[in-house]
Amino acid sequence: MLADIWPPISLSISIAATAWLIVIIIGVILGKTMAGRRFKGKVIIETMLMMPLVLPPTVIGFLLIVVFGKRSPAGQLIEAVFHQPIIFTWWAAVLASSVVAFPLMYLSAKTGFEGVNQEIEDAARVDGGGRWKVFLLISVPLSMTSIISGAILSFARALGEFGATLMFAGNIPGQTQTIPTAIYLAIDSGNMREAWLLVLASISISFVMLTAAYRIKG
Repeated sequence: MLADIWPPISLSISIAATAWLIVIIIGVILGKTMAGRRFKGKVIIETMLMMPLVLPPTVIGFLLIVVFGKRSPAGQLIEAVFHQPIIFTWWAAVLASSVVAFPLMYLSAKTGFEGVNQEIEDAARVDGGGRWKVFLLISVPLSMTSIISGAILSFARALGEFGATLMFAGNIPGQTQTIPTAIYLAIDSGNMREAWLLVLASISISFVMLTAAYRIKG
């Protein structure tokens, strides 16, 4: 039975881990960029960044198909460069997971950066620290608790993504079939034993992730 449930588990972990790296980099940079700043249109920009958190996954999947489908400029560019479309591939699953997990990373990183004492950063700049040096040696370490917490939550969210992944990446065994889509297929085919094993695996991983996040916050 392990041979039946391990492929979607390992695939889910690899997809979530790749999405995790993407959202950490983008989330931390954007979190720092937006933290403590006030400018015209900020509310609109932040609303758009946070939309994946509240939009139905099917809407996100639909938008990904529109933006990266074969008929879109982005989709045609990807196909021209890589000689294949991105839709219904491993990278499509990574992209879908990244989109839904990003708001958690961004919000947590931004909150962490907003809690950094501005005087410490200013003192580092006065001592000759450049923008990136201050960012990497002062801002990031002082915000590390929030960054790690956001990273754990975003990984857990990427691991549990279903709707957008099913629409944009499909449910191809060994390629795009993750734990949630495998559970859906197992229930649909009446294989309740396999469904239960996958559910328990998902609950176990999520429990560990959330426990770690709460321990870090505490």
